[in-house]
Amino acid sequence: MSKVANAFFLAFQHLAPKQLITRAAGYLADRPMGEFTTFVINRFINRYSVDMDLAAEPSPSSYETFNRFFTRPLREGVRPVDPRDDAVVFPVDGAVSQAGRIQNGRIIQAKGFDYSLNTLLGGDRSVSAPFQDGSFITVYLSPKDYHRVHMPFDGRLMKTVFVPGRLYSVNPLTVSSIDGIFARNERVACIFDTAFGPMALVMVGATVVGSMETVWAGQIRGKTIAVTDHAPENRCFRKGEEIGRFRLGSTVICCFPKDVIRFEESVKELAVTQMGGIMARLISGSSESKQA
Repeated sequence: MSKVANAFFLAFQHLAPKQLITRAAGYLADRPMGEFTTFVINRFINRYSVDMDLAAEPSPSSYETFNRFFTRPLREGVRPVDPRDDAVVFPVDGAVSQAGRIQNGRIIQAKGFDYSLNTLLGGDRSVSAPFQDGSFITVYLSPKDYHRVHMPFDGRLMKTVFVPGRLYSVNPLTVSSIDGIFARNERVACIFDTAFGPMALVMVGATVVGSMETVWAGQIRGKTIAVTDHAPENRCFRKGEEIGRFRLGSTVICCFPKDVIRFEESVKELAVTQMGGIMARLISGSSESKQA
Protein backbone atom coordinates (compact mmCIF):
# COMPACT_ATOMS: atom_id res chain seq x y z
CA MET A 1 0.00 0.00 0.00
CA SER A 2 1.05 3.62 -0.53
CA LYS A 3 1.94 5.89 2.38
CA VAL A 4 -1.42 7.64 2.00
CA ALA A 5 -3.30 4.33 2.02
CA ASN A 6 -1.31 3.18 5.07
CA ALA A 7 -2.11 6.38 6.93
CA PHE A 8 -5.80 6.06 6.08
CA PHE A 9 -5.84 2.43 7.22
CA LEU A 10 -4.20 3.27 10.55
CA ALA A 11 -6.57 6.18 11.13
CA PHE A 12 -9.47 3.83 10.44
CA GLN A 13 -8.09 1.40 13.04
CA HIS A 14 -8.25 4.10 15.72
CA LEU A 15 -11.58 5.65 14.75
CA ALA A 16 -13.77 2.85 13.40
CA PRO A 17 -16.36 1.08 15.60
CA LYS A 18 -14.35 -2.17 15.53
CA GLN A 19 -16.54 -4.06 18.00
CA LEU A 20 -19.67 -3.32 15.95
CA ILE A 21 -17.96 -4.22 12.67
CA THR A 22 -16.59 -7.42 14.14
CA ARG A 23 -19.88 -8.59 15.65
CA ALA A 24 -21.69 -7.85 12.38
CA ALA A 25 -19.06 -9.75 10.40
CA GLY A 26 -19.29 -12.69 12.79
CA TYR A 27 -23.08 -12.75 12.53
CA LEU A 28 -23.03 -12.75 8.72
CA ALA A 29 -20.24 -15.34 8.55
CA ASP A 30 -22.43 -17.71 10.59
CA ARG A 31 -25.49 -17.35 8.33
CA PRO A 32 -26.16 -19.97 5.62
CA MET A 33 -26.91 -18.02 2.42
CA GLY A 34 -26.76 -20.70 -0.24
CA GLU A 35 -25.21 -19.68 -3.55
CA PHE A 36 -24.19 -16.29 -2.18
CA THR A 37 -22.09 -18.00 0.51
CA THR A 38 -20.40 -20.11 -2.17
CA PHE A 39 -19.79 -16.98 -4.25
CA VAL A 40 -18.14 -15.22 -1.29
CA ILE A 41 -16.01 -18.27 -0.49
CA ASN A 42 -14.83 -18.51 -4.10
CA ARG A 43 -13.93 -14.83 -4.15
CA PHE A 44 -12.02 -15.23 -0.89
CA ILE A 45 -10.14 -18.28 -2.21
CA ASN A 46 -9.11 -16.38 -5.35
CA ARG A 47 -8.25 -13.17 -3.50
CA TYR A 48 -5.98 -14.85 -0.95
CA SER A 49 -4.75 -17.86 -2.97
CA VAL A 50 -6.14 -20.38 -0.48
CA ASP A 51 -4.86 -23.90 -1.16
CA MET A 52 -8.03 -25.99 -1.00
CA ASP A 53 -6.10 -29.15 -1.86
CA LEU A 54 -5.07 -29.22 1.81
CA ALA A 55 -8.67 -29.19 3.04
CA ALA A 56 -10.54 -32.32 4.09
CA GLU A 57 -13.37 -31.04 1.90
CA PRO A 58 -11.93 -29.12 -1.08
CA SER A 59 -15.22 -28.07 -2.70
CA PRO A 60 -16.31 -24.49 -1.78
CA SER A 61 -19.97 -25.41 -2.28
CA SER A 62 -19.79 -27.97 0.54
CA TYR A 63 -19.56 -25.25 3.21
CA GLU A 64 -22.93 -24.06 4.49
CA THR A 65 -21.52 -20.89 6.04
CA PHE A 66 -18.39 -18.81 5.61
CA ASN A 67 -17.22 -19.67 9.12
CA ARG A 68 -17.39 -23.38 8.38
CA PHE A 69 -15.15 -22.75 5.39
CA PHE A 70 -12.81 -20.55 7.40
CA THR A 71 -12.40 -23.11 10.19
CA ARG A 72 -12.16 -26.02 7.74
CA PRO A 73 -10.20 -29.08 8.87
CA LEU A 74 -7.21 -30.32 6.89
CA ARG A 75 -6.84 -33.63 5.11
CA GLU A 76 -5.46 -36.48 7.15
CA GLY A 77 -1.68 -36.53 7.04
CA VAL A 78 -0.95 -33.12 5.46
CA ARG A 79 0.38 -31.72 8.76
CA PRO A 80 2.36 -34.53 10.43
CA VAL A 81 3.33 -33.80 14.03
CA ASP A 82 7.02 -34.19 14.89
CA PRO A 83 7.05 -37.28 17.15
CA ARG A 84 10.41 -36.73 18.86
CA ASP A 85 10.19 -36.47 22.64
CA ASP A 86 12.21 -33.25 22.76
CA ALA A 87 10.35 -31.53 19.89
CA VAL A 88 8.08 -28.55 20.62
CA VAL A 89 5.94 -27.91 17.54
CA PHE A 90 4.24 -24.96 15.91
CA PRO A 91 0.62 -24.64 17.09
CA VAL A 92 -0.63 -23.05 13.85
CA ASP A 93 0.04 -22.40 10.19
CA GLY A 94 1.24 -18.85 9.67
CA ALA A 95 4.40 -16.77 9.77
CA VAL A 96 6.72 -15.84 12.64
CA SER A 97 6.18 -12.25 13.71
CA GLN A 98 8.76 -12.25 16.52
CA ALA A 99 10.52 -14.81 18.71
CA GLY A 100 13.09 -14.53 21.46
CA ARG A 101 13.61 -13.76 25.14
CA ILE A 102 11.19 -12.12 27.52
CA GLN A 103 13.32 -9.37 29.05
CA ASN A 104 12.38 -7.38 32.15
CA GLY A 105 8.82 -8.62 31.81
CA ARG A 106 8.53 -7.22 28.26
CA ILE A 107 7.83 -8.99 24.97
CA ILE A 108 8.99 -7.61 21.63
CA GLN A 109 6.11 -6.73 19.31
CA ALA A 110 8.07 -5.13 16.45
CA LYS A 111 11.04 -2.84 16.00
CA GLY A 112 10.55 -0.01 18.49
CA PHE A 113 7.56 -1.61 20.24
CA ASP A 114 7.20 -3.97 23.15
CA TYR A 115 4.50 -4.77 25.71
CA SER A 116 3.96 -6.19 29.18
CA LEU A 117 3.93 -9.97 29.67
CA ASN A 118 1.82 -9.50 32.79
CA THR A 119 -0.77 -7.41 30.95
CA LEU A 120 -0.91 -9.93 28.10
CA LEU A 121 -1.77 -12.72 30.53
CA GLY A 122 -4.49 -10.75 32.33
CA GLY A 123 -2.67 -8.82 35.06
CA ASP A 124 -2.20 -11.56 37.68
CA ARG A 125 1.50 -11.78 38.53
CA SER A 126 1.12 -15.32 39.84
CA VAL A 127 0.21 -16.32 36.28
CA SER A 128 2.98 -14.37 34.54
CA ALA A 129 5.80 -14.95 37.06
CA PRO A 130 6.89 -18.39 35.72
CA PHE A 131 7.58 -16.84 32.31
CA GLN A 132 9.79 -13.96 33.47
CA ASP A 133 13.07 -14.08 31.54
CA GLY A 134 11.69 -16.98 29.52
CA SER A 135 11.03 -17.35 25.80
CA PHE A 136 8.17 -16.34 23.52
CA ILE A 137 7.07 -16.73 19.93
CA THR A 138 4.39 -14.80 18.08
CA VAL A 139 2.82 -16.31 14.94
CA TYR A 140 0.55 -14.34 12.61
CA LEU A 141 -2.21 -16.18 10.76
CA SER A 142 -3.02 -14.57 7.42
CA PRO A 143 -6.44 -14.95 5.77
CA LYS A 144 -5.23 -17.84 3.59
CA ASP A 145 -3.99 -19.94 6.50
CA TYR A 146 -5.52 -22.90 8.31
CA HIS A 147 -7.14 -21.41 11.42
CA ARG A 148 -7.27 -24.17 13.99
CA VAL A 149 -4.92 -24.06 16.98
CA HIS A 150 -3.06 -27.12 18.25
CA MET A 151 -0.89 -28.08 21.22
CA PRO A 152 2.86 -27.41 20.91
CA PHE A 153 3.62 -30.11 23.50
CA ASP A 154 1.81 -32.59 25.77
CA GLY A 155 0.13 -30.73 28.61
CA ARG A 156 -2.64 -30.53 31.17
CA LEU A 157 -4.97 -27.53 31.07
CA MET A 158 -4.72 -25.59 34.32
CA LYS A 159 -6.36 -22.21 33.71
CA THR A 160 -7.87 -19.93 31.09
CA VAL A 161 -7.92 -16.15 31.33
CA PHE A 162 -10.27 -14.24 29.03
CA VAL A 163 -9.34 -10.57 28.70
CA PRO A 164 -11.74 -8.21 26.89
CA GLY A 165 -10.19 -5.44 24.87
CA ARG A 166 -9.87 -3.65 21.58
CA LEU A 167 -10.03 -5.37 18.21
CA TYR A 168 -7.27 -3.75 16.18
CA SER A 169 -6.19 -5.52 13.04
CA VAL A 170 -3.05 -7.59 13.68
CA ASN A 171 -1.57 -7.47 10.18
CA PRO A 172 2.11 -6.51 9.81
CA LEU A 173 1.32 -2.83 9.23
CA THR A 174 -0.63 -2.34 12.47
CA VAL A 175 1.78 -4.49 14.49
CA SER A 176 4.69 -2.29 13.38
CA SER A 177 2.73 0.94 13.97
CA ILE A 178 0.42 0.62 17.01
CA ASP A 179 2.08 0.22 20.41
CA GLY A 180 1.13 -2.72 22.65
CA ILE A 181 -1.45 -4.10 20.25
CA PHE A 182 -1.43 -7.70 21.57
CA ALA A 183 -1.86 -6.56 25.17
CA ARG A 184 -4.72 -4.25 24.14
CA ASN A 185 -6.76 -6.59 21.95
CA GLU A 186 -9.28 -9.12 23.22
CA ARG A 187 -7.55 -12.41 24.01
CA VAL A 188 -7.73 -15.83 25.68
CA ALA A 189 -4.67 -17.04 27.60
CA CYS A 190 -4.53 -20.80 28.14
CA ILE A 191 -2.11 -22.01 30.82
CA PHE A 192 -0.90 -25.61 30.68
CA ASP A 193 1.28 -27.75 32.92
CA THR A 194 3.87 -29.76 30.97
CA ALA A 195 6.89 -31.95 31.59
CA PHE A 196 9.10 -28.83 31.46
CA GLY A 197 6.83 -26.61 33.58
CA PRO A 198 4.08 -24.13 32.70
CA MET A 199 3.33 -23.12 29.12
CA ALA A 200 1.07 -20.25 28.03
CA LEU A 201 -0.73 -20.17 24.69
CA VAL A 202 -2.55 -16.91 23.95
CA MET A 203 -5.13 -16.54 21.20
CA VAL A 204 -5.40 -12.85 20.25
CA GLY A 205 -8.55 -11.46 18.66
CA ALA A 206 -8.62 -8.84 15.92
CA THR A 207 -10.89 -6.81 13.66
CA VAL A 208 -13.62 -9.02 12.14
CA VAL A 209 -12.56 -12.02 14.22
CA GLY A 210 -16.12 -13.16 14.87
CA SER A 211 -15.00 -15.01 17.98
CA MET A 212 -12.40 -17.31 19.41
CA GLU A 213 -13.24 -20.86 20.43
CA THR A 214 -11.70 -23.55 22.60
CA VAL A 215 -12.63 -27.21 22.41
CA TRP A 216 -13.58 -27.23 26.09
CA ALA A 217 -15.70 -24.05 26.26
CA GLY A 218 -16.83 -23.25 22.70
CA GLN A 219 -17.08 -19.56 21.77
CA ILE A 220 -15.58 -17.23 24.35
CA ARG A 221 -16.85 -13.68 24.76
CA GLY A 222 -17.40 -11.26 27.59
CA LYS A 223 -17.07 -7.73 28.92
CA THR A 224 -14.90 -8.40 31.97
CA ILE A 225 -11.78 -10.44 32.75
CA ALA A 226 -12.81 -14.04 33.44
CA VAL A 227 -10.45 -16.57 35.04
CA THR A 228 -11.42 -20.25 34.98
CA ASP A 229 -9.65 -22.94 36.99
CA HIS A 230 -9.54 -26.15 34.96
CA ALA A 231 -7.19 -28.14 37.21
CA PRO A 232 -9.99 -30.26 38.78
CA GLU A 233 -11.08 -31.41 35.30
CA ASN A 234 -7.72 -33.11 34.66
CA ARG A 235 -8.09 -32.25 30.96
CA CYS A 236 -4.95 -33.35 29.09
CA PHE A 237 -3.94 -32.78 25.48
CA ARG A 238 -1.34 -34.50 23.36
CA LYS A 239 1.16 -32.66 21.17
CA GLY A 240 -0.61 -31.70 17.94
CA GLU A 241 -4.13 -32.11 19.34
CA GLU A 242 -6.61 -29.37 18.46
CA ILE A 243 -7.43 -26.99 21.32
CA GLY A 244 -9.17 -24.07 19.61
CA ARG A 245 -9.83 -22.03 16.51
CA PHE A 246 -10.30 -18.52 15.18
CA ARG A 247 -13.49 -17.71 13.33
CA LEU A 248 -11.50 -15.17 11.34
CA GLY A 249 -7.73 -14.63 11.33
CA SER A 250 -5.46 -13.44 14.09
CA THR A 251 -2.34 -14.24 16.14
CA VAL A 252 -1.08 -16.87 18.59
CA ILE A 253 1.60 -16.15 21.21
CA CYS A 254 3.35 -18.92 23.18
CA CYS A 255 5.39 -18.29 26.33
CA PHE A 256 7.82 -20.66 28.03
CA PRO A 257 9.85 -20.52 31.27
CA LYS A 258 13.53 -19.63 31.32
CA ASP A 259 16.05 -22.17 29.97
CA VAL A 260 13.62 -24.92 28.97
CA ILE A 261 13.52 -24.60 25.16
CA ARG A 262 15.84 -23.56 22.35
CA PHE A 263 14.24 -22.31 19.15
CA GLU A 264 15.34 -23.87 15.87
CA GLU A 265 17.66 -21.71 13.77
CA SER A 266 14.93 -21.48 11.13
CA VAL A 267 12.66 -19.60 13.55
CA LYS A 268 13.17 -16.07 12.31
CA GLU A 269 10.96 -13.09 11.54
CA LEU A 270 8.63 -13.83 8.58
CA ALA A 271 9.55 -17.54 8.51
CA VAL A 272 6.60 -19.65 7.36
CA THR A 273 5.22 -22.03 10.00
CA GLN A 274 3.28 -25.26 9.58
CA MET A 275 1.32 -26.78 12.41
CA GLY A 276 3.13 -29.84 13.73
CA GLY A 277 6.54 -28.87 12.37
CA ILE A 278 9.37 -28.46 14.86
CA MET A 279 9.58 -25.02 16.47
CA ALA A 280 12.01 -25.68 19.32
CA ARG A 281 13.74 -28.42 21.26
CA LEU A 282 13.75 -28.99 24.97
CA ILE A 283 17.05 -28.12 26.56
CA SER A 284 18.62 -31.26 28.00
CA GLY A 285 17.49 -31.80 31.58
CA SER A 286 14.57 -29.35 31.51
CA SER A 287 11.87 -32.02 31.64
CA GLU A 288 13.78 -34.22 34.07
CA SER A 289 14.16 -31.38 36.55
CA LYS A 290 10.43 -30.69 36.40
CA GLN A 291 9.54 -34.34 36.98
CA ALA A 292 12.07 -34.86 39.82
